[in-house]
Amino acid sequence: MHVLIYGKTVNESQVSAIQSLFDTLIRENATISIYEPYWEVLQPKVSVETQVQTVISHNGLKDKGVQFLLSLGGDGTILSAVTLVRNLDIPIMGINLGRLGFLASIEQKYIHRAIEYLKLGRYHLERRSMLSLEANKSLFDDIPFALNDFAILKRDDSSMIIIHTYVNGEFLNTYWADGLIVATPTGSTGYSLSCGGPILFPASKNLIITPVAPHNLNVRPIVLPDDSVISFTVEGRSDSFLCTLDSRFEVIHSGTKLSVRKCSFSIELVQLDEMSFSQTMRNKLMWGYDMRKYN
Repeated sequence: MHVLIYGKTVNESQVSAIQSLFDTLIRENATISIYEPYWEVLQPKVSVETQVQTVISHNGLKDKGVQFLLSLGGDGTILSAVTLVRNLDIPIMGINLGRLGFLASIEQKYIHRAIEYLKLGRYHLERRSMLSLEANKSLFDDIPFALNDFAILKRDDSSMIIIHTYVNGEFLNTYWADGLIVATPTGSTGYSLSCGGPILFPASKNLIITPVAPHNLNVRPIVLPDDSVISFTVEGRSDSFLCTLDSRFEVIHSGTKLSVRKCSFSIELVQLDEMSFSQTMRNKLMWGYDMRKYN
């Protein structure tokens, strides 16, 4: 079994869990590769008694024979890992060293079991659709895609913006708002959810348009088929706005034309056989828990 360890930062509270992961992988005779910037942070903090390879880029990951990417952190770490994996069909398993973690659903205490299940094949893969961005100017270099969401947002403390929105070339609505989100089913539990959008199961073939603090209170989130092409033009009192793909952003200006659609490739997430999306929702959102205190 050949795994790639991916992460961004390390704090002292995570070191014992990371050490446990390496110890478990070594016991299972796994071949270990590590994302090079993360390895530079890890080396002074953990002991790895085996030879490791390093990977620095998407191109460097090709032909390495990596079977799984283990993302150590929170959901943001997985979103970053997606920009490394891209279209290579390397499944990602998220080990939650952060907080809520809808995508990084494996808690620290289950690390040993997770590696054992990987080796035994006791897991299933969930294919997650992504978004692709097109624009009349160069944006986001060679990674114009997102697993969670695309958003157009006002900058700083500027007044609300005006977003003219079209679906398959037909005018849908003009949104007066702080911004607008287009989310995948995976992204339905992210920024869109915090703005009142619905939760979609991962296999749903849909996209969500969710306004951010709309001026007109009768404006509500809309669910569309995922073969839709959604396009926008933006205007406002300010001439500059933010365009985001997951946690990455670019500054755009009035006159920029944008469109998003389902990406031509998707990402696979590893789920252990005893886990499900419904179970994750119940645990993370504490559904069914009575939090009231009685005297």
